[in-house]
Amino acid sequence: MGFGCNSCGVTGCRIIDSPRERLIAILTNNFVPCNGRFPFLITVATIFIAGTMGGIRASLISTLVVMFVIVLGIIMTLVISKILSKTILKGMPSSFVLELPPYRKPQFLKVLVRSIFDRTIFILGRAIAVAAPAGLVIWLFANIGIQGESLLTIIANFLEPLANLMGLDGYILTAFILGIPANEIVLPIILMCYIQGTSLVNMEDTFAIGEILRQNGWTILTAINVMLFTVFHFPCATTLLTIKKETGSLKWTVISFLIPTVCGIVVCILTTLVYNIFLL
Repeated sequence: MGFGCNSCGVTGCRIIDSPRERLIAILTNNFVPCNGRFPFLITVATIFIAGTMGGIRASLISTLVVMFVIVLGIIMTLVISKILSKTILKGMPSSFVLELPPYRKPQFLKVLVRSIFDRTIFILGRAIAVAAPAGLVIWLFANIGIQGESLLTIIANFLEPLANLMGLDGYILTAFILGIPANEIVLPIILMCYIQGTSLVNMEDTFAIGEILRQNGWTILTAINVMLFTVFHFPCATTLLTIKKETGSLKWTVISFLIPTVCGIVVCILTTLVYNIFLL
């Protein structure tokens, strides 16, 4: 379910009987990229992987790259689950028994009503509650300046040293942080920062997006690390709120934020080191 929406994936963990294993599934759900992250992954792969070659081979290679990043996220899910089950969530594994229930005629109206009210409206309500104030914050950061520099630029300059270690730049890291309300707005924030705009930029032209990114120093290493960090970074705000409600604990919500973020930072730093040692 996390491939569609990590928040729904967290809610779907209710079917797991064991509280320990349910918590492990909740904490590792974010390693699966949701629909909000797929367009960014595909755009970056199209520009920097497929853009360096032509024909069917380009599409095939970029598809394989996106699939590799997704598989890497699934592998990380298994690795982190194993680590959690051996450390802070150590315990006896539960058995899994699948019992087929008696067949009954589907009650379409009941299923539809429960799906709309128990899932869709529940998640959308939280998304709206987060997106509205977040949009205001992003606008303020882009339009309020100190000594001729916007707050976005000031934050980006502060994050620049860490971003450089990760093979990124300060604006990219700032965009991920401000994109916590929804993964879909990370790329528009990056473009807004690069063109010094005062509102989110929504471009459909992949070529134009690529030109802006290259003019601002993006290389193949930048693209690789952006794709990795897109998969390995903190959950969106809606997912965090859902984790808080499902676990009833601020501690586990913070841990669910830190686990993928630390993994993303470490993976990007290692990738940058390997690239600089062997490929430069």
